[in-house]
Parts: sequence; structure tokens; C-alpha cells
Amino acid sequence: MASILPFNRKAGTVFDDRITEIMGEAFDSACKELHDSGQPSIVYEVIARRIIDATRIGERDPVRLRDVGLAAFGRQDDGKQAS
Repeated sequence: MASILPFNRKAGTVFDDRITEIMGEAFDSACKELHDSGQPSIVYEVIARRIIDATRIGERDPVRLRDVGLAAFGRQDDGKQAS
């Protein structure tokens, strides 16, 4: 969960602990799908921003939030590249 907190602070948003935990779960899962290493920092920022924006408009499902984060990179919900 802690890995999304710096992005959340940078965005100037505040969510309760439960929602922050859901966002953190989604962010960590999305990063894991990208094999979580060797990615430029902008990749993590884009994922976090998309998750935060989706959360702002009411999304609370961690799987859908993960998919929203990955959609910017042409990823499907099964982690495969879209064709």
C-alpha cells in the first residue's frame, strides 16, 4: 500500500485508510504485472495517476483499478498485450 502514497500526496488527494489500501493493492498488482523492475519512474506515475483518478470518480474494485492503471500500456485484464 505504501508505494502509492507518494503519488497520492503529489496529487493532493486524501482518501480514508480503507480506500488507500485498495488503491495500494491495485497499484502494487499493476506494477507486478509489469515485472516491477527496470521501468522508468514515469510508468509508475502514469499507473498511479490513472488509479487515483478512477478512485476519485468512485471505482473501488482493486482488480478494475489495476486494469485502469495498466490500460495506458495496452494491457488487458489478463496481463497480456492488447492486439
